[in-house]
Amino acid sequence: MKRVMIISNSSFGIAAFRKELLSALAGDYEVYVLTGDTGRADEIPETGCNLTLIDVDRRGTNPVRDFGLLLKYLKYIKRIKPDIVLTYTIKPNVYGGLACRLTGTPYAANVTGLGTAFEGTGILRKIATVLNRIALRKAKVVFFENSDNRELFTRERIVDESRTHVLHGAGVNLDRFYCQPYPDNEELRFLFVGRVMKEKGVDELLESMRRLVADGFKCSLDILGHYEENYESILNKATQEGWLRYHGSQPDVRPYIAACDCFVLPSYHEGMANTNLECASSGRPIITSDIPGCREAVTDGSGFLCEPKNPESLCNAMKKMIEVSREEREQMGKAGRAHMENVFDRRKVVSETIRVLFG
Repeated sequence: MKRVMIISNSSFGIAAFRKELLSALAGDYEVYVLTGDTGRADEIPETGCNLTLIDVDRRGTNPVRDFGLLLKYLKYIKRIKPDIVLTYTIKPNVYGGLACRLTGTPYAANVTGLGTAFEGTGILRKIATVLNRIALRKAKVVFFENSDNRELFTRERIVDESRTHVLHGAGVNLDRFYCQPYPDNEELRFLFVGRVMKEKGVDELLESMRRLVADGFKCSLDILGHYEENYESILNKATQEGWLRYHGSQPDVRPYIAACDCFVLPSYHEGMANTNLECASSGRPIITSDIPGCREAVTDGSGFLCEPKNPESLCNAMKKMIEVSREEREQMGKAGRAHMENVFDRRKVVSETIRVLFG
């Protein structure tokens, strides 16, 4: 039986968004998953795959530690001898790709987002461009989650367009995130799910909420997710002001989606925002940034787009959501659900991934 190796930096990401792919692969191949332990790792062997957890400094830029990660990838690729390797996220794409090139192992990469390195024009972007160009040069295919990211990579000559393929993100599990009855709240409840950090637009979200409350709008905000920067005092202050409920990280977000009237994600950059897909699939209107990886989740009548890094634009979109009727918001949620069924069904994404990978 042929062997497939999956390399990622996050066991949580694999368990949350790739389990269906792992299960499909495990039916025909011997699958090995090599990933950092960020939670839910125990769910991966349930798919029939072999799991190895390694230490991955996901956000660090220490070249010594990164070289150590390359050596780990080399060790496991040489030991397992996979017939093909599929990498996810930035460091596995770069160092996993380099390890595959050094060992002559066929490989493919999935660019799940560009990260901060490609936002600017300085030395960090130049380094990231060169590393990706070297690592991805021999990849069988490079998957992207939106067409804008692919355009950037081809424009910068990181990868030839003939070896690229755009997927609809990881898709969404329509059965798990089923269309939930729309709530009848006395005040409009906004919801944010994700890492509480500047790049997710949390500063703009909190400022917008303060403006709305100060202007007398009846609304509140629920936040789910770990804070990765110094947000503890900021969240505590907002909680004391009475309009924020902070829940930390939760194993099941569905009850919180069911209780909310609208999901908000004012992110600065995304590959494809899974939280947008999950909330739209659950029948909730969404407000999100007009950027690649976010705007694709909004179809006509399913939500509003706002300018990233612009609290006034976000506040206006949230105000507009408050001012429409409950019935209109419910219809927006139904339009979003239909969009997910038509475009983002995870079963279609899994089939397309396997077809391109082994075709």
